[in-house]
Amino acid sequence: VQLQASGGGLVQAGGSLRLSCATSGRTFSNYAMGWFRQAPGQEREFVAAISRSGGTTYYLGSVKGRFTISRDNAKNTVYLKMTSLKPEDTGVYYCAADWMGSTSSLASANDIDYWGKGTLVTVSS
Repeated sequence: VQLQASGGGLVQAGGSLRLSCATSGRTFSNYAMGWFRQAPGQEREFVAAISRSGGTTYYLGSVKGRFTISRDNAKNTVYLKMTSLKPEDTGVYYCAADWMGSTSSLASANDIDYWGKGTLVTVSS
């Protein structure tokens, strides 16, 4: 399975971006999907997850209400809509896939099967 993230860029604080992660390979709908990010000099952290059906989502507390994760199983793609962006949202955003996983298992990062290469989001103040 290959994950290709896109949509990153430079945006001013308060702005919005939408990240996409297109996948290829095994049946997309059998993967819980999610996003992680890594700020400069910091550890990678969980941001958002969505269940295989799309019916359940889970967010990092600091992005709840500002970020929305969604998926289109027909297009084998997961999205992360980010609004009201803050400088502290800056980092490389990675999509992740957990075969037959749940939102909680994905968030723990213990059972990630595949990682995308990441897309850089920079939020200026």
